[in-house]
Amino acid sequence: MNRGVKSARSSLRIRTKRRPAPGCFELRSPALLGELQKRPAMDKFLLLNDVVFIVTSQAKNFVTRERVQANFEFDNSFARELEGCYVPWDAEKVSEPRLLMFNYELAAELGLDGAALETPLGAEIFSGNRIPNGAKPLAQAYAGHQFGGFSPQLGDGRALLLGEIMDTYGKRHDIQLKGSGRTPFSRGGDGKAALGPVLREYLIGEAMHALGVPTTRALAAVTTGDQVIRETALPGAVLTRIAASHLRVGTFQFFAARGEMEIVRQLADHAIARHYPAAREADNPYLAFFISVARAQALLVAGWMSIGFIHGVMNTDNTTISGETIDYGPCAFMDVYDPDTVFSSIDLHGRYAYANQPSILTWNLTRLAETLIALVDPNKDRAVELLTDGANQVSSMFVDAWLARMRVKIGLNSLEDNDIKLINRLLDAMHKGKADFTLTFRRLSDVLRGNSMSVRALFEDPAVFDAWESDWRIRLGREKVSARDCANSMDQVNPIYIPRNHKVEEALAAAVNQGNISEFEDMLSVVSKPFYEVSGRKGYAEPGGKTTVPYQTFCGT
Repeated sequence: MNRGVKSARSSLRIRTKRRPAPGCFELRSPALLGELQKRPAMDKFLLLNDVVFIVTSQAKNFVTRERVQANFEFDNSFARELEGCYVPWDAEKVSEPRLLMFNYELAAELGLDGAALETPLGAEIFSGNRIPNGAKPLAQAYAGHQFGGFSPQLGDGRALLLGEIMDTYGKRHDIQLKGSGRTPFSRGGDGKAALGPVLREYLIGEAMHALGVPTTRALAAVTTGDQVIRETALPGAVLTRIAASHLRVGTFQFFAARGEMEIVRQLADHAIARHYPAAREADNPYLAFFISVARAQALLVAGWMSIGFIHGVMNTDNTTISGETIDYGPCAFMDVYDPDTVFSSIDLHGRYAYANQPSILTWNLTRLAETLIALVDPNKDRAVELLTDGANQVSSMFVDAWLARMRVKIGLNSLEDNDIKLINRLLDAMHKGKADFTLTFRRLSDVLRGNSMSVRALFEDPAVFDAWESDWRIRLGREKVSARDCANSMDQVNPIYIPRNHKVEEALAAAVNQGNISEFEDMLSVVSKPFYEVSGRKGYAEPGGKTTVPYQTFCGT
């Protein structure tokens, strides 16, 4: 037995149920042993009874790294409270880290010293080459239903949670590196990220934030100086992602599938304290927790639907407990409105098409409900009844949230029973007329200013819009708001700029193939202020030219 195993044994106790001791993480796939052996500095592991136990020694890191002073005041509640839910791990070294993008505004919100981080030192930190004092890098464990099929072990295969900080408003945020190299959850992947997907996530996340949709955000993008191999060799990059947390439906599924209900309880308690503290005061805190998550997710998906956004991979491992959008892989925005729109190259059957997102929301939340049965009530039948009632509310939660967003998009502030029919008639007209989703809603305000032609021109047959417009004007007449005020209000919720697919591809191609990020920076500046028209930026508002080749997006892995 080598020294690593011997030293590990002193801090490892094997319990009767083969549950790892505090500071250890149990991986039930012995195939991962090979991955562990690839890391020369990683000698603290045991293989016992076909189970890999990774020892998380508090005295010494697996990989020695220089720690640097930085103004990250970490308070790592996940690492502190949920031992057994992660593997302590370090990022792989990169050869030439260079800070390509830095979100100075977000840094200020987080209480970070932007001037100190927008430097070569920042590049070292955001690449994973240096670890800030107080950080505890770790890879989180989770499972997930991917396109309907359950994968019992996924986890952070190319990401590391550095730690948590409190922003200037007292809110807690995760700081995560994405593309930082292999972890025990990499499943044969390289754990790296190419520059294109990193910039896509940076751009779309910031656009979503500006559009008022809950989302993870990008703090920094760093090029590594190394290449990653996909279909071809591509420049490597690392994204620093900020999230309210990285807890997912799949996090609960991981332990529920293993029968580790005490850990599920700990996860729920942690999530309640972090995201939904009011649930603690409820008669049934875990049922209240589920309802809270359902409401947050309903609000989120309603936000997506109101701006024509298609996530592309609504797997349970991409469904957050916080209600934030996460993992911008094969996502995109619609141009021409079509409820059956699918962009993802791997969504062969349209499971995650635009119009299917609300039903998938309910399906995903039902999977969360299944993990909470034992917590909600000791009587299983009673627990199932309560959670089923909760899951049955998701659809109405979504409709209410969607109607709230769609009403204001067409200038309505009061509530009338037939409003949903009016909105759906407009969408039907847009579908029949092959009208652009974003521009149709944006130009409705032009109608109130006396220019109906701008929106009518978007329809192949303007007559389908004309029929709707007359009823819309009658409905607006009951609002008792001037046409000018109504038009101005609509411009505050209907963007003129979204990340148009053809412009996104142009910006990414220039960055990846030519090393030119000026187009990316221009686009970022435009979509960061989506409601305000800027002179000379008309091209960013227009859809791409018609083509016979459908637009496709890819995961980036």
